[in-house]
Amino acid sequence: MSGPRANPTVSVVMAAYNGATLIGETLDSLWAQSFTDFEVIVVDDCSTDGTLDLLRGCSDPRLRVIAAEQNAGPVRSRNRAFAEARGRYVAGLDQDDICLPGRFERQVAFLDAHPDIALVAASAAILENGAVTSSIKSPVTTPRLVEWLLWIENPLVWSTVMLRRDRVSPDGEFTRPDYLYAEDFDLYHRLARQGGIARIDDPLLLYRKHGGGASQLYAKTMSSNAMRVLAESYAAEGFDDAEAGAKLVIEHLMRAVPVPDRSVLERLGHTIGALQAHFIATREVDADSLRMIRWESALRWGRVVRTALKAGTIGLMAAMAVRPDHLGMGYSSMEELVGSRLIGGARTAVRKGRAA
Repeated sequence: MSGPRANPTVSVVMAAYNGATLIGETLDSLWAQSFTDFEVIVVDDCSTDGTLDLLRGCSDPRLRVIAAEQNAGPVRSRNRAFAEARGRYVAGLDQDDICLPGRFERQVAFLDAHPDIALVAASAAILENGAVTSSIKSPVTTPRLVEWLLWIENPLVWSTVMLRRDRVSPDGEFTRPDYLYAEDFDLYHRLARQGGIARIDDPLLLYRKHGGGASQLYAKTMSSNAMRVLAESYAAEGFDDAEAGAKLVIEHLMRAVPVPDRSVLERLGHTIGALQAHFIATREVDADSLRMIRWESALRWGRVVRTALKAGTIGLMAAMAVRPDHLGMGYSSMEELVGSRLIGGARTAVRKGRAA
């Protein structure tokens, strides 16, 4: 196998730290790609388990290994890899995830065909304990839906992302260390201002879920920094109570913490409704995207309500009475879906009470 061209189409950037047990399989998934014009830049962040030796033992000339002089953390290590990238497109990948063979081919073709898109991600299947399950994220998307979902959650998996290198400001950082564990979320919001954000809905990656993942270990830091990202984005859109709104969204949509009472449920509903109304009024939203935005928002509202009912923090009457505008709740099919589940949950609770 010959090495990459001086300016390959794709640069894969990866931070590695004590990943010797998994990173070999990740690299093998790259060598199996149907699209071969890429380089892989891995910064080893002072691993102590043989990761660096494993990387240096790889014979594929497309791999470039940088040994950090001191441990700097995943964000700075990834930024160092990005600084060395020569491709016009940059692909994110964590050391434990597995690319499916057509990933680069599909994403390069998409970006080549859509010059208005700054970043394209893909759906990811979940690999846990050797079993593969489908993603729980929205199965069908449009760029406008993805852009809207960024306002209320993180709809993208970092290891599926491919972006245009020239859309990252040369005066700024690729990913910002101050937003640790939400640095990808921050990057998506910044790039959304530089062009469209899209997702290929076919799974092009196996996302490895295990207890050592950052999302499991550092949830508090992740939530705090994600709240900062949303607050900054809401403020940029002109919302006065940006921080309060961001806190509600993070707590009860992203973290799925039950709302404590009806008043918080009403505030959350007002916040989401106001955000969505503003989003639709300030962007060109086609009919299909509008239907998806309202449908996906209604699904998330249904989860909020069911979570609170299950926790016993609100009653059935309050759940049915709080009806946010613009969330698609006027559609009879959605109303029947939510209503039937609420009533079914209430009946189950009554039966359990009688049994007790």
